[in-house]
Amino acid sequence: MSDKVTRAYQFGFEVERRDAGDGDRAVGRITGKPIVFERRTNLGPFDEIISAGALDETDLRDVALLVNHNTDMVPLARSRNNNENSTMQLTVVEDGMEMRADLDIERNSTAAESYSAVDRGDIDGMSFMFTIDADEWEDLESDHPTRRITRIGKVFETSLVTWPAYQQTSVETAARDRAALESARAALESARATAEAEARATKRAEILEMLNF
Repeated sequence: MSDKVTRAYQFGFEVERRDAGDGDRAVGRITGKPIVFERRTNLGPFDEIISAGALDETDLRDVALLVNHNTDMVPLARSRNNNENSTMQLTVVEDGMEMRADLDIERNSTAAESYSAVDRGDIDGMSFMFTIDADEWEDLESDHPTRRITRIGKVFETSLVTWPAYQQTSVETAARDRAALESARAALESARATAEAEARATKRAEILEMLNF
């Protein structure tokens, strides 16, 4: 499960304009929540839930803040080992992960535009790119099962997103989601076939033992 996937949510941001303290530049601070736990979201072929605890062992050593997952852009902010000098701080809380970023709105025109868009409410969603290390499926035999992500391997970036829909319109994402569902169903059928074969073998052994007796 090493493919990178993205998920997005719609949230209101908190914004704050402040001086950095050294008088050299103005900083726009934004806070948001790129990840939420125990929230059921319809992905189309199935529902998905990120379990509480999914971030317990996640690699958060280097996470950038982007716009609309544009990995070619200069990051608006960045968290490196979440140290105090990072321009973005990530905090895992009871219901997900919170983000706080200080944007250089004086010397970085993209940061200023992004801060303004958040302040106006033109951008009101966050998304994140990550890998899935472990998941569980429920109701696989139904028309609309549920996938529960139990362990996120790595978060690569968080993004301010213009369209915070849960990625249902992405052809690539939809194909990957369907593939994940089919893989889970195939694994279920394989496990069921193995169990049935073992049950038949056990029954046969019991019958042979009775005949030999």
